[in-house]
Amino acid sequence: MSVTIESREIVQPSPKLHKRKKDFIQPSPYSFSKGMSQGNTATRLSLLIFGLGNVAHRQFAKGIMFFALEMGFIYFMVVQGFSKIKALIKLEGSGQTKTKVNGFWVYQAGHPSVVILLYGISSIVLCVVFLVLAWVAVRSAYKAQLVAAENDGKVPSLVQDVRSLSNVNVQTLLMSLPTAGIIIFTVLPLVFMITMAFTSYDSNHVTRFGWVGLQNFARVLGNGAGDVNIQLFMSVLAWTLVWAFFATFLNYFLGMFMAMVINRKGTKLKGFWRASFSMSIAVPQFVSLLVMNTMLQPTGAINRLLQQWGWIDTALPFFTDANWARVTVILINLWVGIPYTIMQVTGILQNIPGELYEAARLDGANSWQLFRNVTMPYMFFVMTPYLITTFTANVNNFNVIYLLSNGDPTPVGASAGKTDLLITWLYKLTVDKSNYNLGAVIGILTFIVLAVVSLVAYRSSGSYKNEEGFQ
Repeated sequence: MSVTIESREIVQPSPKLHKRKKDFIQPSPYSFSKGMSQGNTATRLSLLIFGLGNVAHRQFAKGIMFFALEMGFIYFMVVQGFSKIKALIKLEGSGQTKTKVNGFWVYQAGHPSVVILLYGISSIVLCVVFLVLAWVAVRSAYKAQLVAAENDGKVPSLVQDVRSLSNVNVQTLLMSLPTAGIIIFTVLPLVFMITMAFTSYDSNHVTRFGWVGLQNFARVLGNGAGDVNIQLFMSVLAWTLVWAFFATFLNYFLGMFMAMVINRKGTKLKGFWRASFSMSIAVPQFVSLLVMNTMLQPTGAINRLLQQWGWIDTALPFFTDANWARVTVILINLWVGIPYTIMQVTGILQNIPGELYEAARLDGANSWQLFRNVTMPYMFFVMTPYLITTFTANVNNFNVIYLLSNGDPTPVGASAGKTDLLITWLYKLTVDKSNYNLGAVIGILTFIVLAVVSLVAYRSSGSYKNEEGFQ
């Protein structure tokens, strides 16, 4: 039976509407390209001498600040920067040295390759920041030129510019600190990790290592006889995707079912049931996982009770058999994750317009048809980005796997267990085995897989294609 909802029409976005939206986005009149092509001599020279255009238009304080930053960068590069980048090209650390002073041996620590790598990358990132500063300097000089031309040579002072950060340019004030944090604490460590994939930084080369190109990728994606090869990688990748699928959609559908049961009119004590699930969230997750790990061991409480009751003769292989272990971690993840889904879905269920259900009932829809034609489309439309984010988080769900099963069971001679995800395998390769180069390769490949899956799924969803579908 097809249900037609007449009381609330789903509006399809018009191509003309999107075109009109784009018309509102105007390019900045103070762009770098216009500054270099239409700016005066002082503006153009600001690319080489930061702040020159600002000083030429009587913005002395701002011009001096730009020039001081440029001089500080040049001083750093002359004193340390160029030497750090030059050392990065060779990436050859030095071991401990000793010299005899006044008849005594004096030992001096060497320069580990990892320190050279970090300092070299930091210097390169600083060079990129310098180029951005040059772009900002030209834009600022061009803006001063245009404002001076429009106001008979009058330009805003530094005090006025600072005051504008709390009013007209508040977005600059609010976004500058988070952006700096992203560069320092996300981009720089990410670049540092990526470069490790092209070095020989492993347990045999901790102090001194060098560049090896794509050898580590060939080792991970090759058919070598070591503990890391394409067969093991594909096995771990396949299980990671299976785990993420079940951990995402079973949690979602079962949590949504429980939320709908609690939310229905005939259910009594709604507050009690919701409070019960909320209380389970209050217990720290790692505590719950460690307790469950102990209880499910061969000599744990569950096996002992089942044996005492005479239900089993031997301990159930919760973490000693591959299939049992995989099913166990999925089921326990449901127990841990469903309360979160109930709390999130409940709010959306309570905001679905009631007239949609009334119109469907007038057309003779039953409970299943209401769910299929009203509830599910609305839920998927609203929660598709959340599902994609949850899928990504489950691919990187380190806590549940590591604290619950530790990746076990692990075959003899292999570096990854049957329940290891890519993220836990990466952890073992780096922390346990000190193979940082192989761990970096696994991290890069994980990022590629997640990026492809997330982008394809999101661009294929109704939330992206029809963002104004529910008005």
